Amino acid sequence: MSTRLSRRHLLHSGLVAAVTLAAAPAAAAPETRRLRFLHTHTGESLAVAYFQAGSYDAAGLEQVAHLLRDHRSGDVHPIDPALLDLLHELQALTGRDDAFQVISGYRSPQTNRMLNARSSGVATRSLHMDGKAIDVRMAGVPTKKLHELAMSLKRGGVGYYAASDFVHVDTGRVRYW
Repeated sequence: MSTRLSRRHLLHSGLVAAVTLAAAPAAAAPETRRLRFLHTHTGESLAVAYFQAGSYDAAGLEQVAHLLRDHRSGDVHPIDPALLDLLHELQALTGRDDAFQVISGYRSPQTNRMLNARSSGVATRSLHMDGKAIDVRMAGVPTKKLHELAMSLKRGGVGYYAASDFVHVDTGRVRYW
């Protein structure tokens, strides 16, 4: 009798498992993260998949670093992938897939010193010099709204430059201005 109950129990358990597996959603395809950029100083544009099949794409990251280079000196520096992820999340919050219009990406120490001497709005030790900051706007999204959305992520620094019509985001500590 216990053998019969064990078989019934086993058959029932197998049936429940089969029904559960059949009802479960198919495994999600590996995520691809894409961004689009338009550099306001060079006129260059880029549509890139920087994350594919579960990892950052080296060729995509190189393309981003080249586009976000210091447009004054031509110096190229790696861009923090976490900054790209932050932009990806920000773009999702806008509900748009328009290009980020880039005002400033990477800055060489020489360029940063020059800009710092001209403006009190440029930090002496800017995260732009580490590839961890970017100044952007997005067509069709008011800059004030982009600023609010960036602050809602509660990740890194977020600055609003209304007179120059751009938002600064970085992967440093959380702070707002």
